[in-house]
Amino acid sequence: IVESFLGRIEDPKKAQNTTLNIINDPAFRIIMVMKLNEFTLKQNTSIPLITALDKFNKAVPDILNTYSGTLVKQGANHYLVSFHSVSNSVHAAIDLHALYKHFTKEIKREKILLKIGLSAGVPVTEKPLIFEDTIKSAERMSAAIHGEIIISSEVKDLYNSENIKAVVEGKNLIVLTHNDELFLNRLMDYTEKNWDTVHLKAIDYCKPMGCSKSQLYRKMILLTGKSPNTFIKEFRLEAALKLLNKKSGNISEIAFDTGFSSPSYFSKCFQKRFGHSPSEYLPSKSGQ
Repeated sequence: IVESFLGRIEDPKKAQNTTLNIINDPAFRIIMVMKLNEFTLKQNTSIPLITALDKFNKAVPDILNTYSGTLVKQGANHYLVSFHSVSNSVHAAIDLHALYKHFTKEIKREKILLKIGLSAGVPVTEKPLIFEDTIKSAERMSAAIHGEIIISSEVKDLYNSENIKAVVEGKNLIVLTHNDELFLNRLMDYTEKNWDTVHLKAIDYCKPMGCSKSQLYRKMILLTGKSPNTFIKEFRLEAALKLLNKKSGNISEIAFDTGFSSPSYFSKCFQKRFGHSPSEYLPSKSGQ
């Protein structure tokens, strides 16, 4: 596990007249989380889109190799990558985004958005898993923030210290401030604990977030592009989609398990979000 993040660490050579034996390799790394967030359903995805995604996935290793990125983990729509160099991580993210746009530029009917989060840190913290805080930060940025490439304030500062040209923010590249990151972590901590509570409302966030309802609304629109109620609903729908993929329970069970007040309301929201009803997505479960 350590080697997958840090690369091979060689044993230090013994030096004469030296009591300390030191490995000269800082463990600080930049962690990239890259996700393909689906706006259509897998079984209804068109051949052109499948072809474009296949081309993109095949090209990813070459770009990572170009920028000395270490692929730690890969799933169907998810990459976890480690970088030594801040500059390489940012340039790799920009090139990956451009390549994805190139392969999908002719596809208009279906949209699968590529989102990349970049965070920096050390492997050992108070958390039990290696790079747990850094991975969680990159995961949350790629999942919740409105943008396509999202980088932490620390990544921006380190990049600017290494390069004459500073990071240029724009429509596709978003730089979070330290306060943005604190807000995001409070938001996600509370959501992950309470998302399946049926009566969860926007006002419930105000006390744990330390802000008024109007402040909460403005900040969430700015960072996530969604109102608090929409954010909660879409979080639940993404969880429901994962359960449907796993065939975990029937439609009614999934509706209640994901915090919806009724199966009919769940189906209505699911249809609007994904363009298909749950029963169409999971035919074998129809009518349940």
